[in-house]
Amino acid sequence: MIDKYLLFPYYMVLRLRDRYYSRTGRKAAGAEVPTLCIGNVTVGGTGKTPHVEMVLRLLQQHEEWGARSLAVLSRGYGRDSTGFQQVIASGSAEAFGDEPLQIKKKFPGVTVAVDENRVEGCDLLVHPDKLAGRKYAKKCWNRDFPPAEYIILDDAFQYRKLKATRSVVLVDWSRPVHKDLLLPLGRLRDLPERIYDADAVIITKCPAQMDVFEKVKFVEQMGFTDFLPSACEATAPNGRRLLVLFTSIHYGDIKGVYSTSEPRFSYAKKVALVTGIASDGPLRAYLSDTYKIVKRFSFPDHHRYTWKDINRLQELVDKNPTLAIATTEKDAQRLLDYTGMPESLRERLFYVPITVDFLSDEEREAFTEFIAGV
Repeated sequence: MIDKYLLFPYYMVLRLRDRYYSRTGRKAAGAEVPTLCIGNVTVGGTGKTPHVEMVLRLLQQHEEWGARSLAVLSRGYGRDSTGFQQVIASGSAEAFGDEPLQIKKKFPGVTVAVDENRVEGCDLLVHPDKLAGRKYAKKCWNRDFPPAEYIILDDAFQYRKLKATRSVVLVDWSRPVHKDLLLPLGRLRDLPERIYDADAVIITKCPAQMDVFEKVKFVEQMGFTDFLPSACEATAPNGRRLLVLFTSIHYGDIKGVYSTSEPRFSYAKKVALVTGIASDGPLRAYLSDTYKIVKRFSFPDHHRYTWKDINRLQELVDKNPTLAIATTEKDAQRLLDYTGMPESLRERLFYVPITVDFLSDEEREAFTEFIAGV
């Protein structure tokens, strides 16, 4: 009961905002090309970036979209630059944000851009010639890219000024929205019932093996009815028929953050884990199967590494000469921004590649049809 009173002011702000956009007739802008929004209602931890990358892989393999011009638009959280910027693989997380930079490095043929104004960002991706105008010429560093024919909007579900062609909401299996609380007592940054406004809901970080009964139970607990696993569809309380799917995480063999990383350290029996993400639980569980985690450095999401952080790592390595250091793909982008990284750390810094995939072929086929049919 006390929780309800404490959260009431924030709840009312979200409720009024939702009513403003949903019931006042305020018209949201739309892009000139198909757009797919990948978002959530929590403050991170659902795996947006790996799912954006999965969408790119599926589209690149698709008969219709494989040869078309794909683009990703992100806010570029934590970057120092402003306005519209095209991300380049040789750039820095400081300039573009860690997640957009990670995506660009893995998909060099895809245009990746950042812009706080998503309406403007979509317009410029479709019409790059506008960047030559007086308004943008001096502000945008890299203006050479093809006009976008399909735009993936990274973390834009709360950006109500832009109406995506289709939207996907991610829900963490280990912390579902129906068991969470609004900020600051929980991790919900939006009304939990907002998931019903999406066109598809993906339950992420699921166990690799889930039977039909487990799926049905989970979907019903989220408030859906008439779930048909074969069709991957369920009915939301508002009467809308949504696609409901399940994905799991897959980690790969560790890779060197630097070109000078020594492969011999990847065979070490002990590691220190360094992360600046919303939740490192799944990664810790994965590494624990192979290594003994002797020290864990856990920082806030999008943490920018400082001399103090690096010095703590150096002190640990001095005491443990055979120790390896493991981190995430996202953290690797920010660690690369740190100038003057000691060689003793460079040679033992590794990141763990991450991908996501659906639990069944039927789900993968249903989602591919969903994103390709925009």
